[in-house]
Order: sequence, then structure tokens, then C-alpha cells
Amino acid sequence: MRQGQAVRGAADNYQAHFERRWSHLRRARVRALAWLLDAPDLLDIHDPHWEGRIATLGPMTLETERWLVALDQDPSALDEALGAKMTTRLGLYAEKLMAFYFAQKGRLVAHGLQVRAGRDATIGEFDFLLDAGPDGLEHIEFATKFYLLQGEAHEGLAASFDNFVGPNLADSLGRKMRKVFDRQLQLGSHPAAREVLPRPVTSAKALVKGWLFYPAGTYFAMNGISAGHCRGFWCALSELEQMDADRFLILPRLQWLPPFRASSATWMLDRAQLVAELADHFASSGTPVLVALVRDGRANGGINGQGAIIETERGFIVPDDWRERAITRPHP
Repeated sequence: MRQGQAVRGAADNYQAHFERRWSHLRRARVRALAWLLDAPDLLDIHDPHWEGRIATLGPMTLETERWLVALDQDPSALDEALGAKMTTRLGLYAEKLMAFYFAQKGRLVAHGLQVRAGRDATIGEFDFLLDAGPDGLEHIEFATKFYLLQGEAHEGLAASFDNFVGPNLADSLGRKMRKVFDRQLQLGSHPAAREVLPRPVTSAKALVKGWLFYPAGTYFAMNGISAGHCRGFWCALSELEQMDADRFLILPRLQWLPPFRASSATWMLDRAQLVAELADHFASSGTPVLVALVRDGRANGGINGQGAIIETERGFIVPDDWRERAITRPHP
């Protein structure tokens, strides 16, 4: 499919795929880890635009599948690694999950290792340093991102990536990857890094997971973006009435990673309740809200839905002035 071509609807619903593959996992932390390990890469590792600097975890192995099942049955090691005081920062939560995985695989040398020049100046931080043999280390810069496409995808890749913007309009996919390539992946060659590195960095790549959100009813195939990436929709509050759905959940930030699943959900809303909740939110905040469209399998004793509330689709609902603010936002 050519660059920037708009497609109606999603090719294959990722939520349905995740439910088929991981419905047996019940614990939220283990489901989040399964998503991080098994979800499609956000960026196409084979696209020349990324110059071979995108990492991938590769296909899920049977050994890892069995490990996740065992972890779901006894999550004590994971709970201990995450700590009793739970962070509210989604990026840090995802990092801790990945650090636990790399440690369990016996590859983790360091996580969050800072490089300083003197006592008060921080040069940067290594997200992950992995064992790459006796002579070197693999530097993995890790990111879990959520971007909304405002406007359209264009023939120029840089412009297209800059049009994927964060919900709060403070970031874009293009800006993030320029920072990763120009600064963060260069950290291993900085003179100050030699003071903290046990071995030289012989490889430095970015591992990027996440979801991209397209204007409701559309999807734009793009070079540089994995064809099978996790994706959803976005629409303005005033457009919500056009949506063909009647059961919704407002997703807390720490539940943004995998598709939602629970045996109960007291905060499930119908359309009118959702509109009222969002109108109240937007009256005091311009921040978009991530919403899951769900089906309630608890009806009829859970015969067809396995007794669970299951996400079928997701999207950001934005205030009605968000488009204008996105168009006029400052560009780097």
C-alpha cells in the first residue's frame, strides 16, 4: 500500500487478536507485560528511514508464553520487582516491567544508569544496558508512546511523523525520534559515559511500543510505521453521538497498555453518561481522554462473553477546539 493512502477501517482488530491469544491471563500487570513483549513494534525495523537503529524483541517463544502463564499464577516476583509504592507514570511503569523481563532472561546489566559530568550536571541516562557478550553492551532506548494523527499523512516522512502528536500537544513522533537518534542513542560514545560503563556500548537501538490513533473512520498506511501496529481512533466530543457503541470505559493511565479485560467494572458508562463525564472534564481541562469501547460478557451468565468485560476498540475523545490547537501548536 502506498505511502499516505487512506484506508477505511482497520485491517485486523488488535483487541480481538489479543483476546484470542491472552484471555487466559487475569492479572493486569502480567497482561501489560504480555502486551509489551508480544505487541507489534510501532516502527518498521526494515524501513531504511530508521537506518537500522530500531530494536525488536522478535517473535514470542513458547518458553516465554509458559513463563507468563506461570507468572500469572504466582506474580510474587513481579510484584516485588515493581515495589509496594506504585508509580502513576505510565512510561516508568512500562520500563519497570521490561527491566523485570530482561533481568529474568539474565541479560540486564543496568537500568536507568545516569551519566553525569561533575556533581550537578546530568548528561543523560541509559534506559537499558544488556549483556552483549564479554566485549560489549547493547544500549536499548525504550519508549511506549501514544500519538494522534492530526491532518493527513504526506509523501515526506518527516512531515508525516510530525503530524502524529501527543494528546497534550507537547510532543510528536517525529520530535521524539529525532531526540532519540540525535541525543539518546549517542550517549554511549560520550566521554563521561566511560566512567560508569563496565564495558563499551557496541550497539545502540530504540525499542518503541505504543498505539497510534487516527481520525475516526480512517487509517493511513505509512512507510516507516509497522503495518500491523496497534491503532485506534480519535474524535471530538461533539462527534461522539455518531459512534455506533453504547458501553464505554474511561481508561486510567496505567491501563493504557494492553486491551482492557476485567470480571467487573463499576465505572462502565452508557453514551449519555460518557458525554456528561467528558463535558465536565473538558470544562476544566483541555486534555483528551482515552476511552475503551467494551462488550459486557457477564450478561446471560457469561455464556458467550466468558463472564468478562472486554475492550473491543479504543480511542481518544478530544475537546472540540483540539484540532485548531493541534494545527497552531509550536513546531520544533
